[in-house]
Amino acid sequence: MLSKKTSNTIAGIAFLSPNILGFLAFTTIPLIFSMILAFSNWDLTLHNMFHDDTIQFVGLKNFIQLFRERDFWKFLGNTLFLMMGAPFAIAGSLIAAILLNKDLKGKKSGIFRIILPGAILFVSCVMLTLVGMGAAALTIVIVGAVGMTLISGILFGQTVYRTLFYLPNFTSGVAVYILWKKLYSPQTGPVNAILEKPVAAVGNIVNATPSWVISAGEWLFLIIGLFILMKVLKSLFNHWKDGDLGTCGLGLSLVFAMMPFFFAILWAPSAAAKFAVPAIATAILVFHLARSLRTRDFPCTTWHGVGTGFMISMISLVPMFMLIGFAAAIANLPVLSADGLQPPEWLSNYDWAKPAIMIMGLWGAIGSNNMLLYLAGLSNVPPELEEAADIDGASPFQKFWNVTWPQLAPITFFIVVMSVIGGLQGGFEMARTMTQGGPWGSTTTLSYFIYNEGFATGRLGYSSAISWVLFIMVFSITMINWKFGSKYVND
Repeated sequence: MLSKKTSNTIAGIAFLSPNILGFLAFTTIPLIFSMILAFSNWDLTLHNMFHDDTIQFVGLKNFIQLFRERDFWKFLGNTLFLMMGAPFAIAGSLIAAILLNKDLKGKKSGIFRIILPGAILFVSCVMLTLVGMGAAALTIVIVGAVGMTLISGILFGQTVYRTLFYLPNFTSGVAVYILWKKLYSPQTGPVNAILEKPVAAVGNIVNATPSWVISAGEWLFLIIGLFILMKVLKSLFNHWKDGDLGTCGLGLSLVFAMMPFFFAILWAPSAAAKFAVPAIATAILVFHLARSLRTRDFPCTTWHGVGTGFMISMISLVPMFMLIGFAAAIANLPVLSADGLQPPEWLSNYDWAKPAIMIMGLWGAIGSNNMLLYLAGLSNVPPELEEAADIDGASPFQKFWNVTWPQLAPITFFIVVMSVIGGLQGGFEMARTMTQGGPWGSTTTLSYFIYNEGFATGRLGYSSAISWVLFIMVFSITMINWKFGSKYVND
């Protein structure tokens, strides 16, 4: 006769057994098997019923070959490039959550009778303008749908916007990718139909503009970027002098902060900019080093505050990369506009394929689970803190930066960790559906590379080696995030 405790244990194991067996069959055993494959030469084109070759243990040969292969580094670069959209997606989710956290229903604000007719009048004028300009029918339908969304939000409040923002997450990924592929079509897509006339007008303006004005515009964006760098370096060295940032944390933050201006060597079209921009950025760094490293008011441990420095440098990367990109685009406009400026070919163009995928990813990510997490975090911000900030006369930005943002630090940390993991592992579905990894491998990510090697070429051993290298990358970056990012959150 079994005891009651034993019988309860057996019953519990019986209830858990389907989940345990599924985990063993579809996760644990395949993981172990793929690890064994990574050290073998299993190739479906050689090891099959038509060949007598035996599978051999090759040690680290697959890994050595992988690191010597140029395609691996190219596809790793593609993956990291697409991950540059993650900061924009996180910022967009936060902005959407802040807007949707407010009561948007016009009836409660007392100006419903002004907002609703104004919105209807605005949408009607836009629709009539498009009809008068001879816009495509699909363009008019899309603008009409956006207008109806605006009016519905005024009528029924924030629930409408929350539902519409989250709607892409309910839709099948493949269906969304096929839709965007049609939208990006150079001949029949509504994106190019909308851009055609404005882009042509920009081309005419550029052709009529003196070259020195174009050059001045390029340098204006570069100077603004250098100004942001100066402010960032000043903030980092002030944190270092005040004991809020250790020496190693400062060095790591400086590497990331300086990174955009050394990319200018590759991106800047003019020889003067290729030399001058990195030189000026280096001079600014040397100036701050000479002025700040002589004295330190409050020493601290080497790695103290590395999360703070990392966040400052990461936030600054987004505007600095954007400004350098805008400068490069302006400098190239005269050449592109010589024969008339045309909308890009998007997915079929080597230079535009990755930005097109990033734009689509940004559209889907703004209203994703990140937005819901931020909404939950905003609802938990103590109202007494905001009231105290109002009493002290804080501006809306000061209230957000000093009250709301610190309260959202744990959620932001979780979102950053998951975004990095998802970015390194992602890109397969969109590449497979929209571009097949092209043109010329410009949209092939590591996950799609693993698929191609394993199921297209049949090199299962080599594909398993790639997957384990990707796992080591994800694991290492996640551990670094947990070690230093958690300190930032706790501080």
